[in-house]
Amino acid sequence: METGRARGRQSAESGSYAFRGATWTPTSHLAGIRSPSESTWLSSLTYSETFHYGFGGRARRVGPLTLQPLPEPQLLSLRPTSLLTQDISHLLTGVFRNLYTNEVIGEDLSASLIKARGSEDARHEEFVDELQRIRELYKQRLDEIEMLERHIIQARARALAEKERIMQLAEVHVLDTFVKMPPAKSMFRWCVDSELLQKHHLICPDDYYGDAVPFCSAPKGISIPGYSKLTFNCEKHSVPKKHLTKQLEDSCKKRLTESKDELAYTVDSLTGDSCSKVKARVKKAGPPRNKKWMSHLAVPQRELERLLLARMESRNHFLKNPRFFPPNTPYGGKSLLFPPKKPVLMGDFQGGDLEQSCADTPVFLAKPSIGFFTDYEIGRVYEMVISLQNTTATSRYLRVLPPSTPYFALGLGMFPGKGGMVAPGMTCQYTVQFFPDCLGDFDDFILVETQSAHTLLIPLQARRPPPVLTLSPVLDCGYCLIGGMKITRFICKNVGFSVGKFCIMPKKSWPPPSFRAVATIGFVEQPPFGILPSVFELAPGQAVCMEVLFLPTSLEKAEQTFIIVCDNCQIKELVTVGIGQLVALDLIYISGEESQPEPGELTDLTAQHFIRFEPENLQSTARKQLIIRNATHVELPFHWQTMKPNLQPLMPGETYSLDSLKYHPDRETAFSILPERGVLSPHADHEFILSFSPHEPRDFHSVLQMVLEEIPEPMNLELGKLKDSSYSVDDVIVLEIEVKGSVEPFQVLLEPYALIIPGENYIGINVKKNFKMWNNSKSPIRYLWGKGSDCHIIEVEPCTGTIEPNEVEDFELSFTGGVPGPTCQDLLCEIQNSPSPVVLHIEAAFKGPALVINVSALQFGLLRLGQKATDSIQIQNVSQLPATWCMRESLVCLQERHEGVSPFNIEPSSGQIHPLGECRVNITLEAKQCQRLQTVLELEVVNGAWSYLPVYAEIQEPHVYLRSSHVEVTNLYLGVPTKATVTLINGTLLPTRFHWGKLLGHQASICTVKVSPRCGTLGPSEERQLSLELTAHTQEELSDLALPCTVSGMKEPLVLGISGKSQGLQVTIAISMEGSDSSTELWPARLEELRLDLGTVPLRTGESGRLTLTNHSPIQTPFTLQFEYFGSPQSSLNQKPSLPDMPPALLKTSQIREHLAKREQLNFMESMLSHGKGAAFFPHISQGMLGAHQQLSIDITGYANMWGEYWDNLICTVGDLPPAVIPVHMAVVGCPISSQRTTYYTTDQLQKEPVIRFGTQVSGGDTVTRVLRLNNSSPCDIRLDWETYTPEDREDRLVELLVFYGPPFPLRDQGGNDLLCPETPASSSSFWSPSPSNESDSSHKAAQSAEDSSGVSDTASQKIISVVLREHDGVPADHLYCISPKQMVIPAGGSSTISISFTPMVLGPDTLHKVECVGYALGFMSLDDEVERELPGRRRRLQDFAAGPLRLDLCSSVRPAQLSVELDYGGGVEFRHQASDLIPDQPCTGVLSERVTTHHLKLSNTTEIPQYFRLLVSRPFSVSQEGASRRRRAPGREQGCEEEQARAGKQLVLHPRENMLVNVSFSLSLELLSYQKLPADQMLPGVDIQQHASGEKEMVFTQNLLLEFPNQTTQVVPLRATVAVPELQLSTSCMDFGTCFVDEERVREVNLMNLSGCRSYWAVLMGQQEPDKDPVAFKVSPNSGLLEARLVNAPPNTITLQVFFTARSSELYECTLVVEGMLGEKACTLRLRGQGSYDEKYVSPHQL
Repeated sequence: METGRARGRQSAESGSYAFRGATWTPTSHLAGIRSPSESTWLSSLTYSETFHYGFGGRARRVGPLTLQPLPEPQLLSLRPTSLLTQDISHLLTGVFRNLYTNEVIGEDLSASLIKARGSEDARHEEFVDELQRIRELYKQRLDEIEMLERHIIQARARALAEKERIMQLAEVHVLDTFVKMPPAKSMFRWCVDSELLQKHHLICPDDYYGDAVPFCSAPKGISIPGYSKLTFNCEKHSVPKKHLTKQLEDSCKKRLTESKDELAYTVDSLTGDSCSKVKARVKKAGPPRNKKWMSHLAVPQRELERLLLARMESRNHFLKNPRFFPPNTPYGGKSLLFPPKKPVLMGDFQGGDLEQSCADTPVFLAKPSIGFFTDYEIGRVYEMVISLQNTTATSRYLRVLPPSTPYFALGLGMFPGKGGMVAPGMTCQYTVQFFPDCLGDFDDFILVETQSAHTLLIPLQARRPPPVLTLSPVLDCGYCLIGGMKITRFICKNVGFSVGKFCIMPKKSWPPPSFRAVATIGFVEQPPFGILPSVFELAPGQAVCMEVLFLPTSLEKAEQTFIIVCDNCQIKELVTVGIGQLVALDLIYISGEESQPEPGELTDLTAQHFIRFEPENLQSTARKQLIIRNATHVELPFHWQTMKPNLQPLMPGETYSLDSLKYHPDRETAFSILPERGVLSPHADHEFILSFSPHEPRDFHSVLQMVLEEIPEPMNLELGKLKDSSYSVDDVIVLEIEVKGSVEPFQVLLEPYALIIPGENYIGINVKKNFKMWNNSKSPIRYLWGKGSDCHIIEVEPCTGTIEPNEVEDFELSFTGGVPGPTCQDLLCEIQNSPSPVVLHIEAAFKGPALVINVSALQFGLLRLGQKATDSIQIQNVSQLPATWCMRESLVCLQERHEGVSPFNIEPSSGQIHPLGECRVNITLEAKQCQRLQTVLELEVVNGAWSYLPVYAEIQEPHVYLRSSHVEVTNLYLGVPTKATVTLINGTLLPTRFHWGKLLGHQASICTVKVSPRCGTLGPSEERQLSLELTAHTQEELSDLALPCTVSGMKEPLVLGISGKSQGLQVTIAISMEGSDSSTELWPARLEELRLDLGTVPLRTGESGRLTLTNHSPIQTPFTLQFEYFGSPQSSLNQKPSLPDMPPALLKTSQIREHLAKREQLNFMESMLSHGKGAAFFPHISQGMLGAHQQLSIDITGYANMWGEYWDNLICTVGDLPPAVIPVHMAVVGCPISSQRTTYYTTDQLQKEPVIRFGTQVSGGDTVTRVLRLNNSSPCDIRLDWETYTPEDREDRLVELLVFYGPPFPLRDQGGNDLLCPETPASSSSFWSPSPSNESDSSHKAAQSAEDSSGVSDTASQKIISVVLREHDGVPADHLYCISPKQMVIPAGGSSTISISFTPMVLGPDTLHKVECVGYALGFMSLDDEVERELPGRRRRLQDFAAGPLRLDLCSSVRPAQLSVELDYGGGVEFRHQASDLIPDQPCTGVLSERVTTHHLKLSNTTEIPQYFRLLVSRPFSVSQEGASRRRRAPGREQGCEEEQARAGKQLVLHPRENMLVNVSFSLSLELLSYQKLPADQMLPGVDIQQHASGEKEMVFTQNLLLEFPNQTTQVVPLRATVAVPELQLSTSCMDFGTCFVDEERVREVNLMNLSGCRSYWAVLMGQQEPDKDPVAFKVSPNSGLLEARLVNAPPNTITLQVFFTARSSELYECTLVVEGMLGEKACTLRLRGQGSYDEKYVSPHQL
């Protein structure tokens, strides 16, 4: 059973509250038990009268009781009313008296005396000098105090910030959130200047800190709070290590001595029930101890001797059984857990490593490693199976020793085979049985003996989770009145994980003879306390309410001890505490002051206090504040009662009799007190409000009594029991206050006493004026203002209300006039309970209403005769009175116009407008005659000023006429509408409508007339032009036509005359080229000169000429265009483009539309050339209608997919005119062969082909071949002859003269040999000029002559020698580029392939950058078919050098191998480690064999070629790349290269413009840490040990990462790893305990420091004790732990080790303590020494 760490809170059902302090005792006793602040205010209670009631006897119980008043104390200074104030002036006054209360010389007086010095009095001058010196010293000390205060505040702020930071860092280490202890050590001592405080005689942290100050600043690292660490007692309680060690010594003797130092146990500090775990220490590899071999033989001689010995042993060599050798030895088999050790080159080192590895290698592994039992019960048997697995590569024997305690038993083992031998990797099983006889904790172990040097220990533990109660060890019942009874309830909850039964008994009854004897059903009594229930059972999470009964009988503190016993044999003490109290009250404060009776005035005989109120008015209330202090720590219910005073005159020295006192309630009293009843809180001040409210004019006199309810009588419980005790309660009067009060009349004042309202105000308008009324009375007054209602309305706001004493009320007077003129009024105000009213005098004057029109004049503008126009005006009443009005035209204006009736209609003409209102009036004017009207409208206002409104209007009638009454239509053509212009003019300002009628005359039937617009409206003085459209259906002259126009408002219409003559059709033809603005009109005048020459047209493009048809007449006519031979097929003209199969949204993009348009154009061109003639002419418009006066330009486009010259005729027919024949000529240049799938458009004679690039190749690399497909888009078979060239730019070579014997490019067979060339006619294109003729007529004539002489050409002789002159561009070269085959024929509309090879050149060693290799190839075209060469009169094609060759540009680059390396850091890849990284977060799991950290290295190939390379590095660094690909064997390489690559490492490939992430890893292992023990001359290369001045130690590993390329070049990447290793140091190297008493334990402390930036896991090993026959005399706590790393610029982390010495006899004890780390740290040695003695003078003082 365990209790919670924090004190349990009291239940909400508790019957009372607990407070600090005790019952009232004398002042000296209070000062000893109170805090300084409590003692201060409690000391003042000795001057109170009421507290003497607590000493002289109890307060009277509603009856007379004689009290002897004590004399009043001397009043030195008023005490503060608040207990929270820090004012102690009353204490200083009481101690120092006059020294503190006398007047001091202030700063102003001192400055005045010093400034006015110069008196003749020497004593005065001396006084002033001394005063000036004192003032300077005073200011200096004030400055020092301010400086010290500022320094301390800043130090506290820094310490608080550091404390919060440590708390945040320590949150992850907190194990129990219920620990209410300081979370971190105070940092104040490191933030404050101790020397500065000591200099000014202040207490500094060094005065109350006894530990030594570290030599560095305060630590700032992450540290586990002290309250979260295991204490020594906790370790001993949780882990019975001493008992376990004793059992090991008894059972295993010397074996246990060798292995017990290598065991460590970890305990869960939270619940104490977690299992102990065993972890084996890993020994560190070190240098060999025997170094004598180094001086025996030289290295060559030693190697020779070893070789001879090896030859001799090889003769008798045979395999030995590895079972008889320790594991991990050369013949002992390999471990299945740890990798085998690498062979060491130095032969003598193998012995030391073998011995050490044998000791560290485990043979068997236990599963589970700890036998753990939980949730057990008494009387049952529990079993567990433990498996032992062989972790070596050979079969092994083992022996298991059973447990030593009777609670555990070991069964027979089950082996995988016969004979008790376990094969490698196999397991044997043992059954462990557990027999608990109680619910406590059990510990034992099993020993497994194997061939290993260390015995395997398997701990056996039984832990049952104990119940954990939240009950506090101290049950505080608080305070209770003597004789009373208090029940306090506490919640007891089981927060553990098991059920528990509990029994409570008095401590004196422990141990009981039996639990039945002490178990009771009711309370467990131990006066004055009792506890219920005494026996209970709690399951996990279940709670019970415990009641503690407290009946005090005295004032002292009562305390009793009970024992609570659990069924798991655990006990706990419960202490009940309570304090008895007596009633103690005091009236400590009265607002104002306590009154004193007048001489001779009769007062109440028993009242302790007298309060007199100032005279008050009737129905007013005066209040006073009373503060009554409850000096007890219990609640006291009370109520007040008002009684009549006991008035009796007494002579001096005479006392009153108790029988003369009478108590009568005062029913007519004017006094009251709030709260009237309630409860006085424990040890608190309570505020009461005493009120005086007179209701009649007389004097009042009463006595207020405070009565405490149900105060108990004391009782005796010395021999009785709680259940038999009884107590009685009664009401007690504890306080009497006598009060008096009187009444006085009211005093009221007006400000000002009269109100005069300036100026004139409108009748009916409310005028407001402010004034004030002062109440100079002592009580509030209630007023009521009257109202005036004869001719005027007078009101005051507020009309009624209340004014507080000495307050003023603001009033507002509202005065509304009824009649105009001045007036005077008197207004009365009635005051409640006042005999005479207050009078206010008022004077004011008023006036009548006024109207305003919103416009200054009314404009009707222009009106048509007989028209009615309406306009509106707005009349506004600007006064606050209603106005009656009337409007009409002035009679004077009517008389001037000699009219009897007004043309105006006013609606409404009269009415009434509300105050500040508006009225809208509509005025209508009827135009009865043409005139210019100017008149005035009058506005009459009843009892107000009149207004006048001027009115203006202009009245007219319409007049419209034509600018010209006759129109002659020119340019009139038969059947064609012709337009003319007609102008209408409005001669007035009136809008007028017009309408045109039908055409009149004898020729109206053969003509058509249309006017636009036919009707409309003419604006004021507007001139409008109308469009007249005339169509003549005859060529006769028109003269008899008339068109009428009707105008509204005019009696007769307007008439327009029309005449004209019509004409016939007129068309001309003109020829022009596309892009040229000039054209010649040649038809019908010069028809023979019409011709269309399209000039030179690039292949696969269209060249257009323009044929322009101009219609000089407005007559529409049809036309047609047609070619004779090279016309387009009819099917291609009817072909419609098909929409592509793609989403409509994609068709809207500009790129897709452009691509579709280009594809459509290519498809159209192919359809035009589908007849196979090589060329086609296409008119964009072959037929159509030529519009009136239309100039139609028709593009004539020529297409060709084969070079040559082409001729044809275009026939043009227009309407009824005779047809026109136009010759057409076109010369086509270009190459129809292309490597692209779609041809692209160019105007160059040589076809532009894409550059064929071979990329960037390695110098001297393999030949690269590109295969190119050539497409022939022409209808002819074309032969190509290839030549390769290298560009050459020389000024001395501009042209080349080529001479050929026979054909320039004869036919060749597949082997490249020339074949017999057939005869070539004389008209062969080899002798034809490559330039086409510029004159189309000469070309046509030459074609005709060639057609006539076609029969003669067959007999012409063949040319033998050919001469060609061309531009020089390069020289033939085949060493870089080569094309195969040299000669090829590409079929018409088909394709063929060629192979182009590039052989990289070999670059020199000085070439660092890439070298460009440029070349080109020319393919010369020839036609072997004679018909395709020439068709007389229609086409002619050239070949060989005369035709433009196909050019292929070739490009490549050669460069050396190179990679770009991007590092994590500036100079290389750097790793930073701590040696503690090998130890996981749970150290009990063992040390990691290896810890790998990886950084990324980015390799980029910035070249255009793939790079092949290898990554070479040695341990402890390594590289890996998962996504890398192996290099494929390049063609031409030998097989020997693959063997070399396999030996060098994995070959990687990095493609162009790609990068690769290479994982560079550093492996931290225990083997690396062992290098720190090597001497400097044996340190491995690349390893450096660095020791800093601060004590930090680091191991630095450096190495280079090599990138090896196939050309044997390398790149270097530096690698660096820094490993921080721990460095431990003890504060002393020896410790002498001196002479100590035998069997008395002495403790001393020593500090263990970690000087490095690495965590250290350390353990303490005890050496051989001398003498060793006695039990162990020296012990250390803690014996292992963790030291955090030292932070930058911070002191080293330190832990305090406690060394215990217990002398067993009177001998001298000596021992050596060694502190070792798990990471190869240098061991720290502490020599211990102590002497035992039986002399009692060596007993420590605290043991006496």
